[in-house]
Amino acid sequence: MKKNIVYLSAFLSPFRSGAEAMVEEVSKRLSRDHAITIITARLSRTLPKQDTLDGDIRVIRVGVGLPIDKILFPFLAPFVVRLLKPDVVHAVLESYAGLALVFCKFMLPRAKRILTLQSTNTSLLLGPMHRSADVITGISTVLVERAKKYCAGTVILIPNGIDLLAIREACSFHAKDSGLVLFVGRLEPMKGVDTLLKAFSKAIKGLDPSIRLRVIGSGSLLGSLQQLASELEIDHRVTFTGRIAGTAIFDEYAKAEIFCALSRSEALGNVFLEAEAAGCAVVATNVGGIPEIVQNGVSGVLVPVDDVDAAASALRNLLGDPSLRAKISGNAKKSAQQYDWKGIADRYAALYRF
Repeated sequence: MKKNIVYLSAFLSPFRSGAEAMVEEVSKRLSRDHAITIITARLSRTLPKQDTLDGDIRVIRVGVGLPIDKILFPFLAPFVVRLLKPDVVHAVLESYAGLALVFCKFMLPRAKRILTLQSTNTSLLLGPMHRSADVITGISTVLVERAKKYCAGTVILIPNGIDLLAIREACSFHAKDSGLVLFVGRLEPMKGVDTLLKAFSKAIKGLDPSIRLRVIGSGSLLGSLQQLASELEIDHRVTFTGRIAGTAIFDEYAKAEIFCALSRSEALGNVFLEAEAAGCAVVATNVGGIPEIVQNGVSGVLVPVDDVDAAASALRNLLGDPSLRAKISGNAKKSAQQYDWKGIADRYAALYRF
């Protein structure tokens, strides 16, 4: 008999980021041997209350179809979970889903409860969330060590993964575009895109005028970042594309020579793994879980947070040295092989068996 697995994820496609990718990609790979339901917040009236993912994964959206649903989620989701009578309740992200797991502990005491930690940006109610789980997984060592401060139970490191096959297919169709630097992520303060623009403007001085930057993503800072690019007189070198969803993003990685994201906070960062798998030379900040996946001087270059000069120097060195770029690109591809979603899903399946 298939085990009945219920995922708690306050967000899901089309509101997808790293945590939501984990829920969707692991579910797809385990649905043949498990009965899987994902409970999420509805958030928009254009989304149906019930749906399916990949054909046989049930999706239940709770709430009234408004943004307030994310706040209602911790209180509504446990009642749906109780009706489903799962063997395992797996909450992903120590926020709204984690709080829902707290209530599930009292409403479904016999179900196995798992909490997956995905963020370094939260501190509210971490204690109750951690203590509500029988098993905790963290996507980086930073999160695993934090978890040990809140609970004495089992804490396991399981990173997020990437779709290696899709990335390889994209790379087979595209050659690297000379001088192309890429950023992928939300245009929010924590992503440090302002630092990236300043560093890029310094790095390209005196270099080939064909060097350019593509900024892929949406967010509250779009207007101010476009203004900054204009003030730095690099707006003719910078393209803001908006968000690119689905596998189309892999085409962007495949064409870029350098990937640069100067996050101020990052639990792990799937974008770095995807960039490495596509053979991009990575420039990133030495913060959070990034050093666990980007090895300084080997698979990328790490710089301090908000250090414009260090980031500019790293970019300039990579842009001006094809042999260094090729060396780091090759190492990055090798490093990324261990993060395929299939292997990650198998590790979660092992947790569900106990």
